[in-house]
Amino acid sequence: MSDLRFTLLSDGSSDQVLMPVLLWLLRRHGVSRPIQPLWADLRRHPHPPLELSDRIVAALDLYPCELLFVHRDAENLSYQHRRTEIVTALADHVDPPATAICVIPVRMQEAWLLFNEPALRRAAGNPNGQQPLAMPRIQELELLANPKAILHELLRDASGLHGRRRKKFSVQTGARRVVEFIEDFSPLFTLGAFAALDRELRETVAQLGWNEPYG
Repeated sequence: MSDLRFTLLSDGSSDQVLMPVLLWLLRRHGVSRPIQPLWADLRRHPHPPLELSDRIVAALDLYPCELLFVHRDAENLSYQHRRTEIVTALADHVDPPATAICVIPVRMQEAWLLFNEPALRRAAGNPNGQQPLAMPRIQELELLANPKAILHELLRDASGLHGRRRKKFSVQTGARRVVEFIEDFSPLFTLGAFAALDRELRETVAQLGWNEPYG
């Protein structure tokens, strides 16, 4: 049995933080064979496509795989609206050479990083900090209007820095590092969008036999 190759086509480069989440889910559902994860960096394309259907074609052409994850943040639209958008774009690609799964955080992928305070403190470079952090309740993450702004402010607070050093603190770097310090994403199963991703991936893995013993 060969390696399992998956490609993540995302809204932007910062969404690469979803890669460890997807790896964790695949392992959770019994995929024991080696996994080759790829992020579709379409910035290297001579003419970067703008339409989602064209981006899917380019991603599959440049990053061939058995499993394609198509990410779109829900933002100010509903989960179902984004899902329909992705499914329609996939249908425009005749006979896609890969199985495709939707990844649609509500409202932004940053919401999936707001549940683990120790990871956030470590990402801010101050793991032993005692500053109180106004962490949102996990049940409210899909209701937050701007998870990215909340994550950035929490990282600044967690850093323990003040004045000029606080202003110079790179929240973008911190945001990318949070996921590195999370080993268990199971608390996110309380969120509808994450549970939907988990369910679709579980069914796909079982249907295609990717959870069979490796070797």
